[in-house]
Amino acid sequence: MARRGISKITGIDPLVADDPRWFAQMATLPLPACDGALLKKRLYDEYRVEIPVGAWGDIPCLRVSVQGYNTRSDIERLIHAVHELLPGILSA
Repeated sequence: MARRGISKITGIDPLVADDPRWFAQMATLPLPACDGALLKKRLYDEYRVEIPVGAWGDIPCLRVSVQGYNTRSDIERLIHAVHELLPGILSA
């Protein structure tokens, strides 16, 4: 759900294709050029979403890790927050 939602927002395909052979607990989701540190801060400060924001080479990425205590609404809040915040922090 997070992979599809973030990919829809960014227009960027996931780094690897979906495959039913692997467990979908964790995913690295590429982002367009942006201020990753600011995104991380605003995700937490404004939406209480705590998530690693880093890079794979020069590609900024979110690393989603869903645990047993996470709910569907947690993922929906992440997707909504990225949708709201990302346009304001894109790099020129």
